[in-house]
Amino acid sequence: MCCIPFFFGFFLIKVSIFIVQRLLKKLPIFSLFFFFFFGFIAEREAVSSSMENGSNGLFTEEELREISGVKKEDDYVEVMCGCTSHRYGDAVARLRVFSSGELEITCDCTPGCTEDKLTPAAFEKHSGRETARKWKNNIWIIVNGDKVPVVKTPLLKYYNQTSKHANGSNKTQNGRACHRDEFLKCTECEKERRFRLRSKEECRIYHDALANVHWKCSCIPYDKVSCEDEEERASRRVYRGCSRSPTCKGCTTCVCFGCEICRFSDCSCQTCSDFTRNAKA
Repeated sequence: MCCIPFFFGFFLIKVSIFIVQRLLKKLPIFSLFFFFFFGFIAEREAVSSSMENGSNGLFTEEELREISGVKKEDDYVEVMCGCTSHRYGDAVARLRVFSSGELEITCDCTPGCTEDKLTPAAFEKHSGRETARKWKNNIWIIVNGDKVPVVKTPLLKYYNQTSKHANGSNKTQNGRACHRDEFLKCTECEKERRFRLRSKEECRIYHDALANVHWKCSCIPYDKVSCEDEEERASRRVYRGCSRSPTCKGCTTCVCFGCEICRFSDCSCQTCSDFTRNAKA
């Protein structure tokens, strides 16, 4: 009889060891299940919180915490910006950053200013900035009470990604952009001026100039050109930037019939409207 407790205790120990071994074998599976389950719940909460804030997850709270004038909407984030001219002082505006990479500026330089949906380069020129064509450094954002160039903030991350993708997808095998240089004649002096089309920003400048029936030399935003300046020599104008042939007169390599770089969704002209409509179809 005295052996019964001994065997009973031994049996309990064996059963306990067996249960522990089985649990240890099953534990990784249960751990993996709970890891994905709670990870899914946390992600849903983060997305829900982001949608409630209205920023649609474009930027984190930490990225926007020290920036002044932040306004969050469903498809963009708006912040206060400005550009300083030594002659005219500060021109204050509102910058909208879209996830598509588009940047849109509404100017508030004066109470009666009606300039809106400006590109950064156009706003830089509108503000009277003397050293144009450097908008990433000239346009500032208020961060912690200080004027900080927009290039030093997280606000250009979507613009940079889009530009990198667009430039990469619209280049020939040797790495050069496929848009050749174009010329436009001044309505006052009738001299032809060159437009480089190597980026989306430069394409927009030429696109807007082409639509302006009263375009003149002084409208060029990145070069200080006047009607008194000499026209480019004819022997120089034959070089249009084609990667196949320097003196090309137009080929499938350098002539573009529409792409994300030279067509614009915020433009109402027939060419851009048709391209945007076909791209969505």
